[in-house]
Amino acid sequence: MIMQFVRFRSGLSEDDVLKMMEARAPQYRELPGLLQKYYVRDNRNGGFGGIYIWKSEEALQEFRQSELARSIPDVFQVAGQPDVEQFDVLVVLRPER
Repeated sequence: MIMQFVRFRSGLSEDDVLKMMEARAPQYRELPGLLQKYYVRDNRNGGFGGIYIWKSEEALQEFRQSELARSIPDVFQVAGQPDVEQFDVLVVLRPER
């Protein structure tokens, strides 16, 4: 399993960012290999982000090549470069039931 954490600043209002997140959620639900996604707001600086849990590195790479991934900067009016971190998940506290 792979966890990807993406943080960004947006030129949109918080309400508009939330509306875009909700509008795009169905597209993410359909992605093969995406186990979970959390939409987040950074309380420290007012930025936004997504925490993705991928089944595999291959699923993450397929997403990165998709139109959905390429559209993120424009849709959210990302200011500057997003901060992207990636982690291998070693232990899951609450495995699927």
